[in-house]
Formats: sequence, structure tokens, C-alpha cells
Amino acid sequence: MGFIDEIKARAKSDIKTIVLPETEDERTYKAAEAVLKEGTAKLILVGSKEQIEKVGAGYDLTGAQIVDPATNDKTEAYIAKLVELRQKKGMTEEQARELLLNNYLYYGVMMVKMGDADGMVSGACHSTADTLRPCLQILKTKPGTKLVSAFFVMVVPDCDMGANGTFIFGDSGLEQNPDPEKLANIALSSAESFKLLTGEEPVVAMLSHSTKGSAKHADVDKVVEATKIAKELNPNVRLDGELQLDAAIVPSVGESKAPGSPVAGHANVLIFPDLDAGNIGYKLVQRLAKAEAYGPLTQGIAAPVNDLSRGCSAEDIEGVIAITAVQAQA
Repeated sequence: MGFIDEIKARAKSDIKTIVLPETEDERTYKAAEAVLKEGTAKLILVGSKEQIEKVGAGYDLTGAQIVDPATNDKTEAYIAKLVELRQKKGMTEEQARELLLNNYLYYGVMMVKMGDADGMVSGACHSTADTLRPCLQILKTKPGTKLVSAFFVMVVPDCDMGANGTFIFGDSGLEQNPDPEKLANIALSSAESFKLLTGEEPVVAMLSHSTKGSAKHADVDKVVEATKIAKELNPNVRLDGELQLDAAIVPSVGESKAPGSPVAGHANVLIFPDLDAGNIGYKLVQRLAKAEAYGPLTQGIAAPVNDLSRGCSAEDIEGVIAITAVQAQA
């Protein structure tokens, strides 16, 4: 059974409710039909009945709950709660009403905040910033977490590296140029996410263009410092750096370049030094190795809300819905 099949099986064991606010995109309906047929989650579609019937024509949405912000009897409560949450930022009732009636992403996040949904999936036709802004404003970070970050689950076919070809790449979607402390927190959050989603031990490599001092540069120093901080914060995580990519995942190269490392050659969680490296890395693996790429998935938010690449397929959305359901179970 592959990674996403296992995730779907786990999602079915404790059904969660996921809200989908992007009802202007046909991919949402194709994914929703598959999810409802397979029974991996209960779904809420946000939008007017007329719009959903028009854009979703031809798709079987039996079992989905359609919520129109303009007519839903809970909208007034959402407006009042949003004013309460954002009044220190000057939010008025009029502004809250305007936002919730016209921005379905904010409405979806309020449904999660108020307990009417367990998680949300968005991003097929919105930027990461648009998807995450309402989460950071309304849901905030979860207790004990200093930083919201994003990762991809990469499933590489016919690959004996990582966890049978499964890796987490972080941060590949959000933090542009994390300092050492942020990079350390990204590493530890990614290790937790790997354990949650795969059930296997995370083996975390702090990536660089240098392995154990082979190059000297401020960028290398950042990764070395982040590695030190991460080990101090949680010495129980199997984590090491700085490591070049080949030293991190190829056993023979790891043994040669970093003898004695507890991680070299066996990493399944790859932590990139900045967003440029992480984003380029995941897209290279997705396109050249024909890997499945699920994400960017978020970690550190008080409730599971996940982003999508705007180039995603309906199948990608379906997979991320199942992942979000499993995160909600935790």
C-alpha cells in the first residue's frame, strides 16, 4: 500500500469534516466527487447554490454540505467572533461582514475556528499568502509552536531512499530566508509531521552546499548553527548537518563524506536552507522523477489548514484533503 493509500485508510477510520472554499474552480468538484465516493472525509463547499450548480455541473456531490455565507444562519455569529478576534486591529462589524461575505477563504477559516469544520484545503487558485493570511489572523499558532512553516510530502516512484521513496521537504512553501532559530524549528516541526503522516522515525538532514566543513561561507554557518539549536531543543530527534544532498540520502556517499553521522545516507526529512532551494528542489523531483508532491502542507497552525500549488491536479487536492483529515485526527 502506497503512502496516500495508507493516509486515505487512516482518514476513513475517524471521519473528519473539511471545508473547501474554492468553489470557482472545477478541480475542487472533481476532487470532491472522488472524496465523497471514497468516504475519506465529509465535505463543506462554500458558495452560492447557483454558483456551485453551475461550476460543479456534471459532478456527483451527494453528501456534500453547501454553505452560502449570504444565507447561512451562523454567519452572524462568525461576524461577531471575527470582530472580537480582530478588534485590536480596528476591525468593525461592517468590515467583518464585507470580508466574510466576499472572501470564502476567510469564511472557511471561521468555520474551522468555530468548530463547524475540522480543517480547510485551499490554494488551487489562490496564492499561499492569500490562503495563510486568514489562518494567521484567526487561528494563530498552536501552543508550543513559535513558527508556522510549510512542507511537501514527496513520494518518489521506484526509489529505495528515504522511507521507501517518501520524504518531507521543508520549508518549501513559506519561510523565505529563515534565520538559524527558525530553521531549527522548521526541522523539528517537519520531524513531527513526518512521524504523524508516515508512522516512521524521522531522520532529519540539514542541507547545505557543504558537508561537515567542506566549504566556508555565511550560508554554511547558518545551517551549522541551526543544527546546533535543533539538537539542543530536542536531542531525541535523529538530526545532523550540515550535509550535501547526496551525502544525506545516498548511503555510500554519506559514509564517505560524513563518516559517523547518525543521519548521512539515510535521511527522509530534508531541511533546505531557504525557500529558493526548497521550492526548486521539490519541483525538480516532482517533474524529473515524476514524484507525487502533496503540499505545501502547513505545520504550526492551531488547526489544520493546507495550501495547494496552483498547478495542482484534482488528484493532488484529493490527497491533501485526506492528509488534512489525518492531521485533524491528531
